[in-house]
Amino acid sequence: MQKIRLMGTAILGLAVATSPVVAQITAIGDSEGQVNIVAWAGYIERGESDPAFDWVTKFEAASGCKVNVKTANTSDEMVALMNEGGFDLVTASGDASLRLIAGKRVQPINVDLIPSWSTVDPRLQNASWHTVDGVHYGTPYMWGPNVLMYNTEVFKEAPTSWNVVFEPMDLPDGKPNAGRVQAYDGPIHIADAAQYLMFHKPELKITSPYELNEEQYKAALDLLRVQRTIVGRYWHDAFIQIDDFKNEGVVASGSWPFQVGLLKADTPIASTIPQEGATGWADTTMMHVDSANPNCAYKWMEHSLASNLQSDLSVWFGANPAVLAACTDGRGMQTAEGCTANGLDNFDQIRFWTTPTANCSQGEGACVPYYRWVSDYIGVIGGR
Repeated sequence: MQKIRLMGTAILGLAVATSPVVAQITAIGDSEGQVNIVAWAGYIERGESDPAFDWVTKFEAASGCKVNVKTANTSDEMVALMNEGGFDLVTASGDASLRLIAGKRVQPINVDLIPSWSTVDPRLQNASWHTVDGVHYGTPYMWGPNVLMYNTEVFKEAPTSWNVVFEPMDLPDGKPNAGRVQAYDGPIHIADAAQYLMFHKPELKITSPYELNEEQYKAALDLLRVQRTIVGRYWHDAFIQIDDFKNEGVVASGSWPFQVGLLKADTPIASTIPQEGATGWADTTMMHVDSANPNCAYKWMEHSLASNLQSDLSVWFGANPAVLAACTDGRGMQTAEGCTANGLDNFDQIRFWTTPTANCSQGEGACVPYYRWVSDYIGVIGGR
């Protein structure tokens, strides 16, 4: 975990004034033969999980770039892998992207070399999690909410509150929730606790779950220590969580639409966004500062914005495309109704993951920085 703590410390100065301000690549040349990508589970499919979902095979044939994927389970793992090097691209969420920029692990993107850039949802083109001082450090890919996934045999009606995974209680089947719920194995889960407290303890005056002063932060940790008494497992591997819901008696947890979609086929599973709202993620394809395969990397970034890829990815992951046309142009599987169901119109209601810093809207040095989130959450999971 040392690498992660060092990155957390580096984020204290997020001005990124010393980062390069121009893209390294001015023209795309011949393919190098491969591109190495760190990605979330389910983000880069070649038909192995389901033959209907394959946006890699044709790209490889057309570009001459073999796609090698390393699946990462948390943002901290992504940051650690990018620190180690050997990768060209990463599909970074907002709680990793600014750390990667501040740590000089990613390079500015020349959007003129990405013809489909103009098709990107305007709400994402200049998003603060990949744009610093007007410089773009990545290509938007996908966004969505963190949902409450639940077993419909236990919950005949959708839970209206996240309390079912935060506080000890009997569930609608008359059995305790202890041992039957899960929580995310990542420091950013502190924000989920803060979001819950925003609704239930307004006297704390939390305005952002990512900007917490000492009092607010302590309250979030205290809630997570309560949660620790009922959590059967902290999850970070999407496929292990799927197995836990199928075979290990887990009935409720924060999750991603990806797991919900895979489970629905043969398991009594549904998802909801409770009354407290939800955190979420907006992911960006970012290029390593020392990419060994920059031509293939740029070709993949352009390919990633194809509306048929974006459309199919939206269906597969149950999330929202970075290219709005993917919802309506009929080139892929997604439809306007499907995008609406995935929360396309709820963009302004989702509190997207971002990296907590000491300097926040509450004042310089007023908020608890991310490196403390990392060490303190390890303590919570360990029972401290």
